[in-house]
Amino acid sequence: MIMDAIQIQGMIPHRWPFLLVDRIVELEQGVKAVGVKNVTINEWFFQGHIPGYPIMPGVMIVESLAQVALVALRSAPEYKDRMTLFAGIDDFRFRRPVVPGDTLRLEVELATQERSLFTFLAKAAVEDTIVAQGRITLAFPRQ
Repeated sequence: MIMDAIQIQGMIPHRWPFLLVDRIVELEQGVKAVGVKNVTINEWFFQGHIPGYPIMPGVMIVESLAQVALVALRSAPEYKDRMTLFAGIDDFRFRRPVVPGDTLRLEVELATQERSLFTFLAKAAVEDTIVAQGRITLAFPRQ
């Protein structure tokens, strides 16, 4: 393990209930990261998302991936303290539901950088099955 939840909170501004990454297990500064999210029945979003059939909302999977991308980006010393916004999602596909008891492996890798826009290839997997994948763009806001 590279980082636990406390260390992640030292890098990104997210807190409960919106901190959606439990640990970082691989990290290449500014380029790549792999995170883990343990999905439990106690997650707040299960209370209202399809009662009786608890599946993790796709938007929460995407947000989990975006947080791992933010850790990857902010691990580079030159971006450590930069305010960063979620700027886009493209070509996302959801391949199977994520349910309580699943452990999400969240993988991101920087694909392109254009000025202050950083696009990551992102995929989420449970065991060896990809459950979601697409592209996530993060951006530095104009000052």
